Order: sequence, then structure tokens, then C-alpha cells
Amino acid sequence: MNRKFCIAVAGLAFGAASFAQTRWDLPTAYPATNYHTENITQFAKDVDAATGGKVKITVHANASLFKAPEIKRAVQSGQAQAGEILLANFANENPIYALDGVPFLATTYPEAKKLYGASKPAMEKLLAAQGIKVLFMVPWAPQGIYVKKEIGSVADLRGVKWRAYSPATAKIAELIGAQPVQIQQAELSAAMATGVIESYMSSGSTGYDTKTYESIKNFYDTQAWIPKNAILVNAKSFDALDAPTKAAVLKAAADAEARGWKVAEEKNAEYKRLLAERGMKIHKPSPKLDADMRQVGGIMQADWLKVAGADGAAIVDAYKKN
Repeated sequence: MNRKFCIAVAGLAFGAASFAQTRWDLPTAYPATNYHTENITQFAKDVDAATGGKVKITVHANASLFKAPEIKRAVQSGQAQAGEILLANFANENPIYALDGVPFLATTYPEAKKLYGASKPAMEKLLAAQGIKVLFMVPWAPQGIYVKKEIGSVADLRGVKWRAYSPATAKIAELIGAQPVQIQQAELSAAMATGVIESYMSSGSTGYDTKTYESIKNFYDTQAWIPKNAILVNAKSFDALDAPTKAAVLKAAADAEARGWKVAEEKNAEYKRLLAERGMKIHKPSPKLDADMRQVGGIMQADWLKVAGADGAAIVDAYKKN
């Protein structure tokens, strides 16, 4: 009797061992209704299904687990097994992270995809050195200017309280003579409502998610750059998976990347329509404003090439040749 009991217990233990469940936390700074977060949530479901429940990913939206600037460090240290970051936010660590935030370098989705292809190997190498693996990357919509007053040139932005959420947007504030105020997306609605900021550059989705139309009524569709979010995983956490599970996660990641790029492009027009329906004036920039912003972009491209050195120049050359 005892022997049979022991065999039964051993069988249960073996079954549990053969189905060791892995749980990952995946923090993101964006609302659950944002298309990036929806895409990540679908990725988590796909991973669950593809691994037969062996890998369970919990998505923590709206900076509920870590604030945007903290997520990369959390993944690197293993406090969170995975996470989503806006690459351009980490330009102070390395200029390569800032590349997709350089104004007027890549302004259409085909250009953004080419730039991604040219920069991906260098990006992956940088992150790998920090114990991080890239799962996938998804773009935002082209960036425009939200501003309380109507503007015809960069001169009209001098002195305006300007949201700076990355080194690139802080540099733009400096070049146009605006007053930079560091505000993350989770704090943006309150900052606009209380007058802490009067203007910022971002996508149509950010304007819609944060109800910018309640405080700011003008959007200038400058299409200045197309930044990307990267979904990262702690390398040790990923390496701890068996080979079939790794393959399932990577397949789900590839699907999420393809889906995310498609949705981003579709949502671009939709968000501008939704903003207009809620009282936002969507402006085509005047020739003067466009020329002024492209001049800002030229300065920032030259500055980026100086700090990025030979590695950066090689990426831009590869991008421009393709």
C-alpha cells in the first residue's frame, strides 16, 4: 500500500516538474486601450496558447508597476521579466537609441521600416550587453505639434511651456526657444488641465488617449519622425526557457511585430479623425513652419552624427542606400 502511494506521489511530482509554469511581469507606461498595449496583451495571450500555458505573461498597463523611465532598468535587473520602452527616452545612455527620434530622417512608415532594419543589429548588440533581449518593436504614428494657440512659424513657439519627455524633445525645445517641462504620458492630462504645459510633440494616439482635445485645440501634422516602442525581455529569463518554448515566444513576438506595424499605420488616420470629431483643429503646417522644423531637424541630425560616430554614420549610410 505504501509502495503504491509513493509511486503515485512520484508520478504527480514528475507531472508537475514536466509542466513548470513560468510567470513574467510586463510593465508598460501606456493605457490598456492604447493600440501598443492591446497588441502586447494579444501577444501575452498568444504566448499562453502557443506554450500550452507554460508561460504566463501579466501586462501591467498605464505605469501601474513601474514608471516609464524605470522600466528598462527593471527588465535589466530582473525586477520585471519583460517590459515596453520608448527607445528615444534612453538617448542619454547611447545615441543609437535616439535614432528614430531624429526629426525628418524617416517620416513615412516605409522609411521607418528601412531605418529599423538598418539599426536593428546595433540596437540588439547594445541591449544584449546589458542582459536584455529584444522581442519586437512597433512604431507610433508620425509626430506632430499640439499647441494651444495657432502658429505659423517656430517663432510663435518661443516661450511656450513645452512637454519634454525625451532628450530629443528637450533639444527641440531648446532650439525653438520653448520652455521644456519634463512630463511622462501618465501625467500628461493633469499637466495640460492645470496649465503646466501648453504644447508638445507626439502622435495622434497620444493626443486621443490623454484627451488632449479638452485642453489644447490645435494639432499641426508635421510628420516629423516615427518613434518605436521596444518590447524587451530579461535575457536570463528568456534563456531559462526550453527550446520549444523559446521558439513559441519568438513566433508570437514576430506575429505581434507584424500586427503592430499594420495597426499603427491604420490607426494614424483614425486618430486624427477622432481628434477632429472632438474639436481638435488638424492643420497642415504652413510652408514657413515646415521649413523651420526641417531646419531644426537638420541641426539635430548633424548633432546626432557627431555623437554617434562611425557606428552611427554606418547605420545612416545603410539606411540611405537601401
